[in-house]
Amino acid sequence: MTKLTRRTLLKAGAAMPVAGLAATSAKAEAPMLGQSFAQHRRFMIGDFEVTTILGGSAPRDNPQGIFGMNVSEEEFAEVSRANFLSPEATQFFFTPTVVNTGSELVLFDTGLNAGGTTGALEAAGYSADQIDVVVLTHMHGDHIGGLMNDGAPTFSNARYVTGQAEYDHWAAAGNEGFDMNVRPLADQMTFIGDGNDVVSGITGMAAFGHTPGHMVYRLDSAGEGLVIFADLANHPVWSLARPSWEVRFDADKEAAAASRRNVLGMIAADRIPAIGYHMPFPAVGYVDTGAGDAEFQWVPEAGQLMG
Repeated sequence: MTKLTRRTLLKAGAAMPVAGLAATSAKAEAPMLGQSFAQHRRFMIGDFEVTTILGGSAPRDNPQGIFGMNVSEEEFAEVSRANFLSPEATQFFFTPTVVNTGSELVLFDTGLNAGGTTGALEAAGYSADQIDVVVLTHMHGDHIGGLMNDGAPTFSNARYVTGQAEYDHWAAAGNEGFDMNVRPLADQMTFIGDGNDVVSGITGMAAFGHTPGHMVYRLDSAGEGLVIFADLANHPVWSLARPSWEVRFDADKEAAAASRRNVLGMIAADRIPAIGYHMPFPAVGYVDTGAGDAEFQWVPEAGQLMG
């Protein structure tokens, strides 16, 4: 047993905090830093390295002005509340994808503008001049906006791949965004159709409806697969789960619903991961059959791809 002496009591006292001093030193008073979000998510699919990058994000009011336009206000509100969503506001995400095949660096879609996309690329460890191939899933402004930067190509060393049907539609449409961003690059473009390859292991698939030539892309490497489904479904609850809910931005709403059922059914049956351009970032997950009034459900990736 330790003998209590004046010396041992003094030593013990020296090791104890002085009353009031500990409380003062604990007052860090750190400043509020504001909301923050990681800008990329990287994982492997076979021998392919896949990175999703957050090219931008924006709030939108009145989501039923975009989704579920053919259902009642009451049904929309009920489904929203059941899924912890506000029927009055939502958040949009814009997520290009980078695939490193080991021999080429392939970028799928270019975001709203060059600055947002190149900034996200740089945060993920890439530079714009490293991109070998730019794939355009379709030609809405939030997918082609980053192609040009002050009148010059953003991706100076890239060649371009897009669907023939999609290009032909916009080339005849008299669209300012197309004329400014896409048409100047036409000589460097390769046009493909359903079942054609971008590079070995990356195959385009027709998923028309959102736009006349909208395409999705399947990756296959070393026995593993993934589907980049672009704007096939633009929200996990209000679109993906309910393919028949009409979306304002779908050019042909009946064809878009049929494409959703076809592609989402394939992803669910094959039990492979998928990336959706407007899914909540990092936009990576799985598709399963739904329950109740939901035909499908979006299952966010939860570490399965970290191995």
